[in-house]
Amino acid sequence: MKKIFIGNLPKETTESQVHELFANYGTVRSIQLTTDIFTGKCRGFGFVQMEGHEAREAIKGLNGYTLDGNHLKVKFEIPKSKRGSKNHR
Repeated sequence: MKKIFIGNLPKETTESQVHELFANYGTVRSIQLTTDIFTGKCRGFGFVQMEGHEAREAIKGLNGYTLDGNHLKVKFEIPKSKRGSKNHR
């Protein structure tokens, strides 16, 4: 199972819209959109889980895809432990 990061989502994006996009490439196991606590609207990014080969196809097909005027950024999620730290002491 692979976790995919989706960035630059429009604020009005719903889980059903994301599911519809990714379902064209395989079985969507889960969707998690990050929402604003006060408005409930999408904060511009989220995550989808799919099987590895399906995830690779979804990334190829959807990275740069235009959704409501926004060009999506779609890539494998990088775990926090593997990201570079910006705070150097």
